[in-house]
Amino acid sequence: MTTLFLIRHGLTAATGSRLYGRAPGIHLDDRGRRQAAAIVDRFDGVRLSAIYSSPLERCVETVRPLADAQRLEVRIADGLVEMDAGEWTGRSLSSLRRLKLWKMVQQNPSRFRFPRGEAFVDAEARIVDQVDRIAKRHPRGRVAISTHGDLVRVLIAHFGGAHLDQFQRVIADPGSVSAIHLDEGVPRILLVNDTGSLRRVAPEPWERGTEPRAQHRSRDGGARGSSRRDGRGGQLRG
Repeated sequence: MTTLFLIRHGLTAATGSRLYGRAPGIHLDDRGRRQAAAIVDRFDGVRLSAIYSSPLERCVETVRPLADAQRLEVRIADGLVEMDAGEWTGRSLSSLRRLKLWKMVQQNPSRFRFPRGEAFVDAEARIVDQVDRIAKRHPRGRVAISTHGDLVRVLIAHFGGAHLDQFQRVIADPGSVSAIHLDEGVPRILLVNDTGSLRRVAPEPWERGTEPRAQHRSRDGGARGSSRRDGRGGQLRG
């Protein structure tokens, strides 16, 4: 039995405002670094067999503290990389939501391909294949996988037996951890979108444009959730 811990990378300065896709040089901001540090505490008592990451900086930076604490290397797996957003790379989410194609992204992603970029069906195939190969390398291990929001959600939908068109129903907040057992080919979903706090259901400062009052600030530095925005326009935020 392999246990997979699917980790969405922490917050960056562009989270929630731009679709930055595979653009290089996107690093965690102060909030994201706090989230990465908090992940170490949340894995206290869990001895990992291996840690894998998307090659993009924000994913590696999210699990670097965890790897240091567990005395493991961060293994780069190209199949965990973010979707290729093609011509949409770098565009603001507010501008994308005004496009007619945005409705297809939300309701029928299995039919959508980013202009000059990747199709969701292709992204699903390569992330499932990558995770399957990782699991086979660690048949009785506990493995952390640092990747991107849409890919975490696609994996949860896949292991839950849902069609790709239903993956938008799953939420994966920045800095969240989801856990899945793979036992004799039968997936068991143990945990989805855990951030260590129920405050994730409140809107983020970058969603409402104001800083929260001190008593509303979450322990992980602000990654309490994006469900309200996601309900309107999805989580295509890297």
